[in-house]
Amino acid sequence: MESLGELLKSFPSGNNALQQAERLMEELLRDPLVERLQSKHPELDRGTIRVNLNRVYQYVTEYRNCSNCPGLDNCPNDFQGHYTLLSCDVAGDLVQLTDRKVACKKLLARQSEDQIRGRIRSFYVDERALSQGYSADEIVSNDLERMKAVGQVLNYIERTKEQGLQREGLYLAGLFGTGKTFLMCYLLHELAKEGFTGAIVYMPEFVEDLKSLMFEPAKLKETVDLMKETDLLIFDDIGAENLNPWVRDHVMGAILNYRMNRKPTFYTSNYDMDALEQHFSFTNKDGDELHKGQRIMDRIRPYVDIVHVTGHNKRGKKRP
Repeated sequence: MESLGELLKSFPSGNNALQQAERLMEELLRDPLVERLQSKHPELDRGTIRVNLNRVYQYVTEYRNCSNCPGLDNCPNDFQGHYTLLSCDVAGDLVQLTDRKVACKKLLARQSEDQIRGRIRSFYVDERALSQGYSADEIVSNDLERMKAVGQVLNYIERTKEQGLQREGLYLAGLFGTGKTFLMCYLLHELAKEGFTGAIVYMPEFVEDLKSLMFEPAKLKETVDLMKETDLLIFDDIGAENLNPWVRDHVMGAILNYRMNRKPTFYTSNYDMDALEQHFSFTNKDGDELHKGQRIMDRIRPYVDIVHVTGHNKRGKKRP
């Protein structure tokens, strides 16, 4: 933003410059913003304004910029996302005009959103799914066939807001593309506003990466500890991963064993509970291990409410 000094330098020299400066001051004095300032502080006389002309000029200019805001990223003010606020103090016979920078509403909203997103960790899930921020009304109207499922998720969110962290999570089961992942991202985002931390894990890619983490014990422990301790944990597309006994028994088992009766765990899947148990009961290495599949399911089945997500496949479709 051009300062008053730069503006005055652009004026021609000599008496004409003084006339231009005087004209600028008269324009500032007639500005409604300055008139309101003088009305609020009758002690603010012309002499004080003249001495603080640069502050008054910046105050008025930044206010105009904010009134015609081009967006936070294109903020023309000296300090992005801030505007100048003036205050008047009297010390004896001395009138002092002071300025300070104040964050605008758009900056405060962005900072709040950044704090919310900072509470959520994403493992291999498209970040756009976490940041779309649809309204509850839009989620309901987007596909009326899944209204019952949406209602269950919204009720869970409200219950957690009122009562605190729940013991049980949700198990969203349904066909491809019906919005299960998005509903869980919406839940994470809404509860992050309340201060809860969360993580969402896309299981097929996570399981593949876990195999390499076997040789990085410190990083593996850090990842597992995060999933144990986060308030809300979502295993996205569970059942689609290429399972092995180590992942099932030593990683998944450890995480779920720690979280049960402590913190809620959520799941999205194309499988119902029985099909998921069959999935956990078979690995390419050891074949059928029914008891191990049952043991994992004993850490899932009692700690979730099942939500059947019906509706149309929305993948590849543009939002209206």
